[in-house]
Amino acid sequence: MADATAALDMDELRTFVADVLDVDEEDVTDDADFVKTLGVDSLMALEVMVVLEKKYSVKLEEREMKDITTLRKVHDLLASKMGK
Repeated sequence: MADATAALDMDELRTFVADVLDVDEEDVTDDADFVKTLGVDSLMALEVMVVLEKKYSVKLEEREMKDITTLRKVHDLLASKMGK
């Protein structure tokens, strides 16, 4: 799993998520809450999930959507999925 985590670059993920959410990269800090800080609604969260699935070739469960509230949590979830 260490290889998957290393392959998953946090800055690249930040750029990607910022682009999908149409926000400035510097606003997407590791621990910025997507809903409270960045104003993400459920439709935007679903869009993030769909594009992450396509980009990283993983399957994210709908129940996991509520758990990915920060960039760090997205990174950790993707790393665990890619490590399987």
